[in-house]
Amino acid sequence: MADMRGKIQQLYALEQLAAGDTPIHRLHPGAKLLVTFVYLVTVVSFDRFQLGRLLPYLIYPVLLMSLSGAPWGLVMRRVALALPFVVLAGLSNLLFDRAPVLVMGSLTVTAGVLSCASVLVRTFLTVLALTLLMAVTPLLELTMALRRIHIPEQLITLLEMTYRYIGALLEEAFSMSTAYHLRHRQTKGLELRHMGSFVGNLLLRSFDRAGRIYSAMKCRGYGRPYRQPTPRPWRWTDVVFTILACGLCLLFRFVDVGLVVGRVIGGLAVC
Repeated sequence: MADMRGKIQQLYALEQLAAGDTPIHRLHPGAKLLVTFVYLVTVVSFDRFQLGRLLPYLIYPVLLMSLSGAPWGLVMRRVALALPFVVLAGLSNLLFDRAPVLVMGSLTVTAGVLSCASVLVRTFLTVLALTLLMAVTPLLELTMALRRIHIPEQLITLLEMTYRYIGALLEEAFSMSTAYHLRHRQTKGLELRHMGSFVGNLLLRSFDRAGRIYSAMKCRGYGRPYRQPTPRPWRWTDVVFTILACGLCLLFRFVDVGLVVGRVIGGLAVC
C-alpha cells in the first residue's frame, strides 16, 4: 500500500482529462450524454449469438479517443478492471451451454463460447463508452445535464458523494498504512492478524472524516434547494455530432454492415 498516493491520483485521472480543450470536450454535455445512452441501448440490444454485429461499434470509441486525445493506456486500464467479473459470470455459459453452433475442421465452437465472447465484447464496449464519457465531460457538467432531464436528485447526489468519498477513504487508508509500516518495519505488507483492527479503524476514521466534510459542505450551502444555472445553449456542432453519432449507432443496429460490405467487395471482385 506504499503507492496509495499514486492510486488516489489515478482515481481522479479521468477528471483531469475532462478539463481538456478539444472539440470533443467543447461539445454540449447533453449531446454526449444522449449519444452514450443510444450507444449503450443499441449495444446491449443484440442477441447473444450476434457477435459479428458488435464489431462496427468500435468505430465510435476509437474516433472519440483519437479526437479527444485521451490516452489509450489509461482508458484501457480502467476498462480492464470490469472484465474479470464478467469472465467469472460467463463461465457458466461455457460449462452448461455445450450445443455446437459452428464447426471449422476439427474445431467446434459451442453456443457457450459464442455467448461468453458476446458478453465480454458488449461489456468492453459499454464500459469503454462510459469511461470515455467521464474522460471528456467534467462531473459537474454531467450532473447538471442529468438534472435538466429530471433524473431523481437522490440518485445524482449518490453519484456525486460516492465519487468524492472514495478519495477520502483512500486517503485515510494511505495515512493508516504509513503509520502501520512505521511501527512494523520488518513486514512488507499488512499482516493477517492485524487485518481486522485495520479495517475497523479505517471504517471509523472514514465515518469521522465524512462527517467533517459534510459539516463543511453544509456551512457552504449544501442541502438548500438547488438553483439551476443558466442552461448552456446548443450549437450547430452539438446537433451535428448528436445526429451523426446516433444515426451511426442505429445504422449498425438495424443493418448488418459487415454483410453489406462483404457483398460489395464480392461484387467488385466478380467484376
